[in-house]
Formats: sequence, structure tokens, C-alpha cells
Amino acid sequence: MNYSKQREIIINYIKNSKSHPTAEMIYKDLRLNNSTLSLGTVYRNLDMLSKSGDIIRLKQFGNKDRFDDNSNHHYHGECIKCGKIVDIYVDYLEDIDRNIENVTNYDILSHDIKFNIICPKCK
Repeated sequence: MNYSKQREIIINYIKNSKSHPTAEMIYKDLRLNNSTLSLGTVYRNLDMLSKSGDIIRLKQFGNKDRFDDNSNHHYHGECIKCGKIVDIYVDYLEDIDRNIENVTNYDILSHDIKFNIICPKCK
């Protein structure tokens, strides 16, 4: 992938954000200091970065994709009250993949599990 200043600021934003932002959130925040940045550019770069494995696209959170720079196996929780998305670090459950393979004869490459939570702030 060729170098792009806009791609660099987008990936740096994601790396420094723990909120698992949407494309719109990234655009809104970066646009303040980058007047030439367009929402289309953000979407195109997020697509390239997720296809290259530099970031992860989270599709299970409502109707808007969220983005995460942590490509290590981990799970996510979404607070059912405030909508905050958090990383949950527990051992990756490889047994689930093997069990499903045995039952279905599919090749399971990975899995995503989202936990519905109530965060400490909303308790």
C-alpha cells in the first residue's frame, strides 16, 4: 500500500482511540484540523486498512461498522445503556471453532463474539 498522509492520520487516530470509532466519528474529529479530508476518503482508507489487516472492521455493532487497531484475538462488549464498546481480554476459545467444524464440516477461520454488558459507569 502506498503512503498517504490522510491514511496515516486515520490509522493514527484509530490507534490512539479506545472508543472503536465509526467512519463518521473519525471524519468529524479529523476534519477539524484537516479541511481537505472528505468522508469518502475516510471510508476508502478504512476499507483499504481493514483489507490489509492493519485494522479490524467490527460489523456486529448496530448498523455502523466500528474500527479497532488491535488485531490480536480478543472479544468486545457493548454497554446496553450508553453504547460504549470495550475490549474484553480472555483466552481465545479455539474449542468453539473445532466443535463447529466437527458438527458442520465447515472450515472455521475465526469467530467474533460480542458481549452485551452494562459498563461500570452505567451500573
